[in-house]
Amino acid sequence: MLIARNPDPASRLPFLLRLPLAGGMVFRTSDTWPRTKALFCYPVSTDEWPGTPEIVEQVALRSCVRRGAAIDVVLDRGRENRSQIVFTKARGRDAVFWQSPRTRKQARPNVRTPVARAAGVPDLTIVVDSHERYAYKFTGQQAVTVTRALPCGDYGLVVDDKLVASVERKSLADLVGSLTSGKLRFAMAELAALPRASVVVEDRYSAVFKFERVRPAVIADGLAELQVRYPSVPIVFCETRQLAEEWTYRYLAAAHEWAGIEDAARERITPQQNDAAAAEPSTAQVRAWAREEGFDVPDRGRLRPEVWAAWRSAHE
Repeated sequence: MLIARNPDPASRLPFLLRLPLAGGMVFRTSDTWPRTKALFCYPVSTDEWPGTPEIVEQVALRSCVRRGAAIDVVLDRGRENRSQIVFTKARGRDAVFWQSPRTRKQARPNVRTPVARAAGVPDLTIVVDSHERYAYKFTGQQAVTVTRALPCGDYGLVVDDKLVASVERKSLADLVGSLTSGKLRFAMAELAALPRASVVVEDRYSAVFKFERVRPAVIADGLAELQVRYPSVPIVFCETRQLAEEWTYRYLAAAHEWAGIEDAARERITPQQNDAAAAEPSTAQVRAWAREEGFDVPDRGRLRPEVWAAWRSAHE
């Protein structure tokens, strides 16, 4: 196995990996070995292998065999000697990853998600936000999905036409980006206004301290500050997308059960209005009345206090 530096300065993958299989196979890759995570590889023609390569690592092979959609590579050394080149699909596109037994275990925890219905709810209806890209399908759970716009969160539970629970999904990169830009603070504030809400992250918390573009302390402090400010909105790390999907399903099913049996939940879902509150009109109604009375009011936004005062005076 040969690893050389990629002579193309414009490439984001700084190394070339060459395997003696099928007359020679060459891949661009981001590192020399998948030590902490699976490495994305890009297969290229053998013509890209330079005539005078700058060799970074050269290791004899015990075995290099293609088995189905993977190439098993065994190096002739004592440690870090087993790996796989896996040909798969990611988000509907062909992709190749280089992984070791350690990174494979991290990517696929040795767990099997349950198939029993959550909280005894048959065919739980989960509302998926229409802006959600690559949404969960919940094909392995006893749930059906409905797509429509949600005021906050990516996956919601609607009871009596009220959004009573919502889950915001984040990849680690999206979590860090929204945290540093300040968008996550506003999202947490909107979620906190619901009876039940949470944020689920498709990664481990330990990955926060391996993030390269932002200092880990900044991320950890920001997450802690948000949890203190919004204690009713937990931030849950679920290692993988599959486990995050399973947790989202279980969380919304539990919220469904809670909404059906808790008296306090019923009061928050359909709050009792007193006579004064029931008599208070909507902004649209006051805007229409004000125009009939000759007031100059905008088409959108809040109405001036004097407009409200005039309406209340006219309807005493």
